[in-house]
Amino acid sequence: MTPHSITARGPRPTALAASLAAVLTLIAADARAQGASPATATSASASASASASASASASASASASASASASASASATTPVAGPSPSGTLDTVRVSSRAQLGEAASASEGEVGVERLALRPLLRPAELLEAMPGMTVTQHSGDGKANQYFLRGYNLDHGSDFATFVQGMPVNMASHAHGQGYMDLNFLIPELVESLRYRKGAFAAEDGDFATTGASRIGYLGEIDRPYAQLTAGPYGYQRALAAGSTRVGGGWTLLGAVEGSRYDGPWDQPEDLHRRNAVLRLTRGDERNGAQVDLLSYSAGWRASEHVPERAIDSGEIGRYGTLSPDDGGRTHRHSLSGGLAYNRGSGQWTAQAWVIDYALNLFSAPSGFINGPDGDQHEQADQRQLWGGSLQHQLPAAWLPADQTLTWGLQWRHDRIGRLGLYDTVGRVRTHTVREDRVTQDSAGVFVEWGSRWTEWLRSTVGGRWDTMRAAVTPTGGEFNLGNGGKAGQSQFSPKLGLIARVAPDTEVYLHWARAFRSNDARGATTTTNPADGSPADTLPLLARTQSAELGLRTRPAAGWTTSLALWQARLASELVFVGDAGVTEARGASRRLGLEWSNDVQVGRDWLIDADLAWSRARFVEATSNEFGSGRRVPNAVPVSASLSANWAPAGRWSSGVKLRYLGAYALEETGTQQSKAVFTANWRLGYQLSDRWQLGLDVLNVFDTRANDIEYWGAACTRAEGAGCNNGEGIDGRLVHPMEPRTFRLSLRARI
Repeated sequence: MTPHSITARGPRPTALAASLAAVLTLIAADARAQGASPATATSASASASASASASASASASASASASASASASASATTPVAGPSPSGTLDTVRVSSRAQLGEAASASEGEVGVERLALRPLLRPAELLEAMPGMTVTQHSGDGKANQYFLRGYNLDHGSDFATFVQGMPVNMASHAHGQGYMDLNFLIPELVESLRYRKGAFAAEDGDFATTGASRIGYLGEIDRPYAQLTAGPYGYQRALAAGSTRVGGGWTLLGAVEGSRYDGPWDQPEDLHRRNAVLRLTRGDERNGAQVDLLSYSAGWRASEHVPERAIDSGEIGRYGTLSPDDGGRTHRHSLSGGLAYNRGSGQWTAQAWVIDYALNLFSAPSGFINGPDGDQHEQADQRQLWGGSLQHQLPAAWLPADQTLTWGLQWRHDRIGRLGLYDTVGRVRTHTVREDRVTQDSAGVFVEWGSRWTEWLRSTVGGRWDTMRAAVTPTGGEFNLGNGGKAGQSQFSPKLGLIARVAPDTEVYLHWARAFRSNDARGATTTTNPADGSPADTLPLLARTQSAELGLRTRPAAGWTTSLALWQARLASELVFVGDAGVTEARGASRRLGLEWSNDVQVGRDWLIDADLAWSRARFVEATSNEFGSGRRVPNAVPVSASLSANWAPAGRWSSGVKLRYLGAYALEETGTQQSKAVFTANWRLGYQLSDRWQLGLDVLNVFDTRANDIEYWGAACTRAEGAGCNNGEGIDGRLVHPMEPRTFRLSLRARI
């Protein structure tokens, strides 16, 4: 089957060009009305018309909007004259990811709005790729959580990386699809002010899900001028966004944003993705003395084209963008309310946070095709829950401590009340059989302390620890072989942290860290004694599995405007046992060891250019070998050994701005011997912005610039295609490569009007 052309299901070129011409005429008239010279208005119109003509069948994504409000980071800053991400000609701040003299390790930092604003994005979660070494991809529909790769881990949908948005956790414990499920599709990229990240589990503040690290995403508190934005592109891509803020008295600022989008994608079966998103923020003061209230609401529905056997594409049974299961997909929502308070007086710095989240997911998929019968292997994973929790943190005042000492302690608590956690066999999204259904309540609490000391002008240290406890109760409510799988489980663990930082030269620091931490498992795995599919005996899982890691790092400034860092790290996991949501049972993987090296560079060239260049290498191995049809081996499947990225942002003082992102993902083992390998992938995305006038702004995103024909992700597993027949290979399925193709080159054109 021939793949779709780039204009399939997209807007007609003539219609798009005509619409743009009409819009540009209005823009030119508006520019003249605002006092622009005729030459300037004509030049802007002509340039924009040329751009529209060159991409008549394409679309554009907007430059991100942001205010130039100060962030709370201690990052190095340099004023840059030029158009801000919100399209004004104001001065913006440049925060480096590297924080020489302030950071506790070589692998932590903060990415500010001016770096994020010009990053071309295919998906909202790709904002995380601003963190060195992180790769974000997808193996299913765009309404589902992404796949993440970092430090030799296939993080699946987020199992070992913790993310917080406005202080609220994103990872879901004991989730229907997978432990730590981290769906970031509710993000509105234009509202993101900062991304703070740490790699490794070396900070006492970071607890569950932070085996490989943690990120904290903060939204803007104020927008300089309200705006409305429209984006269009091929394959039915449409997006509308409106955002603004106002002072409401008493020092409070109210910010609101609404977003709606739809997308069919290049798939033979239109994705019919619909997203609805809203944000309401009330803020006052700053991070030292202030308060905030956040109301977020998100919902989505979609049809998915899952990964498929590559042989089905090669044989012509389906097209490159085809599917074996036309009713896959899902629907989800996430509604949240949170509040935060910061207070700094004579008693030191206090911060408190409380939040409540209502969440649901119904996910339909058939990853194995037709192993179980002619109706297909589709199943539904259902998750309906409310979760609430909070945190309290206190940094003691300097007057209470010896000179050059800091002491921070904190409390964290979370409660998940999961009313339905189900796995069902389905046909055409209609339930035909309950494999297992449970109610789960889960509580986790942690207390941490971290002591920082500056012993001399060149030597610092951090000593910390945290105590975590987790309790869960599982009540089976359905499934013939599941009714005996209930019970209670609990476990606690202490995790010490040690760090040493030495300034060995005026612009060079060396870091040494060691830490113990943990990874949590699904509560159902801790109480399950029988396989819910057939009643056979099943092993139980501990709630917590111990991890240990170490890192030797260096950060230096070889030249003005250039900061570079190296991190040599090692991690040990006592167990990689996981609860598999697709089957409702535990999958044994055993202990593992990982070793890696990361090199990150931040370069500011003159006043106009910001460049990030990163390279990561890792080696992931199980302690014990596993045998399969290819022999015996210890490789961890889907652990990426090499990745690299290069980003360049250009924001001069004129009307133009641009950002480019290049990414390389090396080949990785698909099974334990490494005989079967994925194919390496190189991709490039580009963003271009043009300020037509004080009110109007155009943006163009070119995604997959070189039209790379590759796969977003590859697996090795068993499946039956329709042509191979139900129950092929005596009901075992045929092992082979399972792939999800990368989307072809596409264009997205945006128009923003500032009010």
